Formats: sequence, C-alpha cells, structure tokens
Amino acid sequence: MAVLTVRNLPDEVHRALRVRARQHGRSTEAEVRDILSTMVKPETRTRMGDELARLGRQIGLTNEEADAILSNRDRSPARPVSFE
Repeated sequence: MAVLTVRNLPDEVHRALRVRARQHGRSTEAEVRDILSTMVKPETRTRMGDELARLGRQIGLTNEEADAILSNRDRSPARPVSFE
C-alpha cells in the first residue's frame, strides 16, 4: 500500500478531521482514508465497461457483431513511435 504525507495542513483542518473521526468512531488516519476514497472513487461514478455495455444494448449490438469486431482486432504488440 502507498503512504501519503500531507505537509502544511492547517491546525483547524487537523482539528476538524479529529472531531469528524471521533464522531465516526475511527482514527484520524482511517477518517482521511475514507474521505479520500469517497472523493476520488464515488460509488456513483461512471464505469467504462458498464457504459459500453449500455451503449451496445442501446444500439442493438448482437453477440455475433461484437465477436466480428473482436476477431478483426490487431492483436500484435504495439511498437514505439519513431520520429525519425
């Protein structure tokens, strides 16, 4: 797991975090983890796979058509771009 250090956090923000953590019955560190997780990965976020599946249903894409698209894909490894 990654470690994050926050420098120059104002005292009033730290106090508010401690109070909020106490209200939720957890440590300040656990409270910060929860806040960050909620903000950067909300449950209501659009997920690419779900959105693509919805689009496929909306346009009436059949399994056979999807298989045809996948079978025509270039599966060779990507090559680095050359500017020469």
